Amino acid sequence: MASKINLDKLDLQIISAMMENAGISYADLGKKLSVSGGTIHVRIKKLQESGVVKGTRLNVELKELGYDITAFVGIYLEKSSLYDTVAKDLKKIPEIVRLNYTTGNYSMFIEIVCRDITQLRHVLHDELQKIKGIERTETLISLEESFNRNVQVGPL
Repeated sequence: MASKINLDKLDLQIISAMMENAGISYADLGKKLSVSGGTIHVRIKKLQESGVVKGTRLNVELKELGYDITAFVGIYLEKSSLYDTVAKDLKKIPEIVRLNYTTGNYSMFIEIVCRDITQLRHVLHDELQKIKGIERTETLISLEESFNRNVQVGPL
C-alpha cells in the first residue's frame, strides 16, 4: 500500500521516529524534525487514512506480567484452500498473537503466548486440535528472545 501513496522524506522521518517511540507528542516530534506539531498531526492522520499507519501499541514486557511461555507452532492443513476458514478459527483463540500464511513445510505458522505450560497445553490440545482442517502441528517453545526490532524505513 505504501507504493500507492506519495510518501516524502518527512513522512518517512515521522514513521521512523514513531516506530522508535510511539508515545512522543506531536509537539516534541515536530521540534525534533523542525516542523510544527500541527504538521505532524496532519501527516499522521494522512498516514492513518492511507493505511500505512495502523494505530499505536504499548510495548509491554509480558514476562513481568507472568506470561512465561512463548511457543511457535507450524500448522499443516489438510488442504491449502482451508486457510481462510482455519485462520478465522485461530483468530478466536486469544493466546495466539501472530499468524502467518507460509511457504515451506507448514501452511501456517503461529505465535502463542501463555502464562505457563498448563495454559499452552490447553491451547494446543483443547483449542487447536478441534479446528477442522488442521491435519497436524509441530510446536517449538522459545527459550529466550534475544531481540525484537522494527524494520528501518528509508527512501522508497
